[in-house]
Parts: sequence; structure tokens; C-alpha cells
Amino acid sequence: MNAKGERTDLQRAVRLCREAFASVGFFSLFINLLMLVPAIYMLQVYDRVLSTQSPDTLLMLTLVVVFLFAIMGLLEVVRSRILVRIGNRLDTLLNGRLYRAMFRRSLISEGSGSSQPLDDLANLRQFLSGNGLVALFDTPWVPIFLAVLFLFHPWLGLFATASALMLLVLAVASEKSTQPLLAEAQGEQIKAREQVVSNLRNAEVLHAMGMLPDIMARWSLRHHRFLAGMSQANDRSGTLGNLSKVLRLLAQSLILGLGAWLVLRGELTPGMMIAGSIIMGRALAPIDRVIGSWKSVVSARGAYDRLDTLLRKIPDDQERMSLPAPRGEMVVEGVAAAPPGSRTPTLRGIQLAVAPGEHIGIIGPSAAGKSSLARVLLGIWPPLVGTARLDGADIALWNRDELGPHVGYLPQDIELFEGSVAENIARFGEVDTQAVVAAARKAGVHEMVLALPEGYDTLIGPGGAGLSGGQRQRIGLARALYGNPVLVVLDEPNASLDDRGEYALRAALATLKREGVTLFVISHRTHLLKGMDKLLMLRDGQIQLFAPTAEVIASLACKATAAQADGQAARARMATVVAGQPVAPARGEEANEQAG
Repeated sequence: MNAKGERTDLQRAVRLCREAFASVGFFSLFINLLMLVPAIYMLQVYDRVLSTQSPDTLLMLTLVVVFLFAIMGLLEVVRSRILVRIGNRLDTLLNGRLYRAMFRRSLISEGSGSSQPLDDLANLRQFLSGNGLVALFDTPWVPIFLAVLFLFHPWLGLFATASALMLLVLAVASEKSTQPLLAEAQGEQIKAREQVVSNLRNAEVLHAMGMLPDIMARWSLRHHRFLAGMSQANDRSGTLGNLSKVLRLLAQSLILGLGAWLVLRGELTPGMMIAGSIIMGRALAPIDRVIGSWKSVVSARGAYDRLDTLLRKIPDDQERMSLPAPRGEMVVEGVAAAPPGSRTPTLRGIQLAVAPGEHIGIIGPSAAGKSSLARVLLGIWPPLVGTARLDGADIALWNRDELGPHVGYLPQDIELFEGSVAENIARFGEVDTQAVVAAARKAGVHEMVLALPEGYDTLIGPGGAGLSGGQRQRIGLARALYGNPVLVVLDEPNASLDDRGEYALRAALATLKREGVTLFVISHRTHLLKGMDKLLMLRDGQIQLFAPTAEVIASLACKATAAQADGQAARARMATVVAGQPVAPARGEEANEQAG
């Protein structure tokens, strides 16, 4: 969290653009001064040219006006380009930081894998280069036009000021009436979009089990709430915008009547009457434009607030002092851990020490906490209590970019990314051909990759599209072994493998043993774990057994034999009861009877 009063990354990025904003304000000053040119031209035509009947004066005035309008057009182009570059610079300053924040949020907050922040940044960039911001820059110069009208005649100035105040009241009313509706509608739109992304990710399940109509009905309900909110906000905004436009046109017409009355009284010239109408139209135009673009203003402000909140909540990772390359010693000290966003532990009191090069098999029933332990070992989940240490250092204290090449991870849900097979194995770094082939050979997938249509250059679709489950798992294993890591965690590495894949996996585990790699393997198939040094059995998030593999297997076999004997005895007693004969009590029951 940021300390109170400290600027966030978004605020600092905007501050870095302040000189460009000042340039826009500087150009806006001259653009708005040049907006007086049409009024001055009309004033001179009516009061000088027509009275003197001088075509030379008209020609000179016209040439000057054309020149000044050319200058104004050039200034408008320059201002527009500066605003576009402000938006691009803001994007450049923030996109990397924002990407890391989104990535970090998806790790620490379950179900937060949305790309909405990037959409918000695009929305903010578009606003900076749009008409809404130009209107905001032009609005502060309204008093200049009002002052000129006061110089013409106080009544003209008062009438224009009253008209401007009426439009300002409409602008405030537009803000108060539309902002809550737009914020709620945008929230529904974001949720509906996230729901669509989730549904598309599971399209096969929805299609196979005919779930699409019901899922679509849920999305449609949320989408309709978004449409209703936007419609209501647009209706109010449109009503106030049209009212503003009508009032502005009416005021421009009425000021002509007021000017004509002053001309009849001899207090104003005809040229001032026409010029006053033009100047008041220019004075009211920025306010009218702000009202017309208020929806974009509110949308940009909502995007800014969401981005600022995200960057406040998730500070950027601090660069830490580099540590020596790890050897693979892993120590877990009294760890309790829970899924992101939850305070209910799935692991409790985990205490273990693993020497470099040891191979540990992790077993246990479903929901015992096996995958949770894997995430704690790798520093994916920060512990609620306790510490996971790699070579004596808290896993969270390592610079992840430096630690990553020394770690291999094969998650239970394999995710390959859009790109070639070689790029996926090389973790999308610089493709070292020899290292890629070495990792593939170590994982036993070299021949399988060569059999693909383009070999290592075969392109993979998003999520591993185009490959079978077994192929994705085997390529994921090669990615985990790339670069000779010293710590490898494999979560159900044989879940989708056939016999050939199982053989290649066992060979890979034997190679890792020879190389002295620290290994954790989670599996329900005990035959894969027979070569492990130790087995760790979890139940209900706690360690039940942690001992050499032979001892754990013997203990489990003993328990299985005892359970089988108890089952046979129970079936025999049930058969006796059915036959109507008295039942001999079990050993425990006999002891209880004697004690009674």
C-alpha cells in the first residue's frame, strides 16, 4: 500500500506529462484569442467598410483574416498532435507497470484474471486525444470572451454571463444524474465480459452437456442490466445536451435582439451587435461541448479511478539484491496457506526440510492440500503464517527474474502459449537451439516433436490448441526442465500420459536424480513414486507421514491389510446375524464387556 500522500504510479506518469499539458494550454490561449477574429472582422466590416465604402479596406481586412485563420488551423493541428502524443506517452509509461500489476493481482486474488485495466488505459488514452479534453482546455478562456462583451456593453456581458451560468447548471445536473448510472453500467459490462471469457474457455463442456442456453441466459441478464443502465444514462445525458444546445442557440438569437434594442437607443453600433452575437456563441461553445461529451469525461474518470485503485493496491515489485545461484535446499517452517483472497487455510502447520538433490513424492486424497503445497514451495502463494525458504532465503525475497531459470514447474492444468514449440520450451526467451533440444531429450519428447508437421517450429494455438492433452503435458515437462533447473515441482505429471509417455517420464526422473536436482512430484499413482527418496502424505492440509519411501509404503500396506481384515470380520459377523446365531464380540468389544 502507498503511504498517505504519496503519489501513485499513475499520478507520477500524469505529472511527467505536465510540460506537454502546459504546451496544450499555451496553444489553447492563442487559439481562443484567434477565435475573436470573426467577431472583429464583422465589427470592422459593418462599422468601417460599409460606412467608408472602401473596397481596399475590405480586401486588406479579408487577407488578414485569412492569414490569421491559417495560423489558427496550424495551432489546432499542433495541439491535436500534442494531445495524441500525451496519450501515447502515458500508455508507454504505464503499460509495463500495469501488466505486472494485472499479473500480480491474478496471483493474489482468485478470479481476477481480467484484461479490463488495459481497456481502461486505452479509454484514458483515447480521451486525452479526443474532443472532450479539448473542450476542458477551452473552458477556462470563457471569461475572456465575457470580458470583451462587457467592454462592448454591460448588458451584453450580463446577458452572456447569465446564459453561461445556465449552461454550467446543466453541466452539473448532467454530472449528478448520469455519473452513478454510467459507473454501475460499466461495472455490469466488465462483469459480463469476464463471464464471456470464462465461458469461451470452457466451450467444450458447455457444448457437450447442453449448458449453453442456461449459461447464455445468465450472461444475457447481466448484459441487459448494462444496456438498461446505459440507456437511462444516455437518455438523461441526451435530454440535458439537447436542452443545452437549444438554450445556446436561443441565447445567440436573443442577444441579437438585445443588441438591436441597444442600437436603437444609440448605445451600440450595428457592428458591435453582430460581433457580440458571434463572441457569445464562442463563449458558450466550450460549455456546450463539455456537456455533449460528458459521457466520455465520466468514462475516462472511471477508468482513471480504477487504474489508480489497482496501482495503489498492488505496488510494483522492488528490485532486491541478487543472491547466489540456488543449490536446491528447501525448508518449510510452520506454514499455513490459503487460496488467494481467502483466509481459510488449506495448509496448516507444514514443517519439513529437504536437502539438495532429494526427491520427494507428495501423496494424499483429493483436497488434501498437495497442489497448495506446490504453490507455496514455488512462492506463488504467500503463506498466511510461516516461511518457505530456498537455500535459507525466503522464497519471496528472490528476484523472480533471476530465480526463474533455476526453477521448473509443471502445473496440474497445463498452459502452453501461442507461439512455436521451441518458444514454449525456451519459456519465450531467446531460443537456444541446443538447450531446447537438450530439454526435449531429457523429457523424452524429442522424437515426438520431430513427428509434428513443422517439428520445433510447429505453431501452437492459444492454450495449446492443436495438441492432445498428452502432447501438451510432455512439452510442458520439457519446458520445466529447460535450462538445467535445480528445483523442479511436478503436479500430476502423468495424468494424461500413455505408456510411452510414462516410460519417458520415469527416465526423466532418473536423469534428474543423477544430476542432483531437488524434485517434488505430486501423483496418485504410487508406482511413479517408488524411486523417490521420501514420501510426504497430506490429509486435511496437514502432514500425516513424512519418511523414507519404503517406510511409508510399508505403513500404508499395513494399514490396508488391517482395514481389509476388519472388513472381512465385519462381513462375517453380518452373515452370522442374518443366520440368527449369536455373534462373538470383536476384540475391542470383548474388552469393553469385561471392563463393564
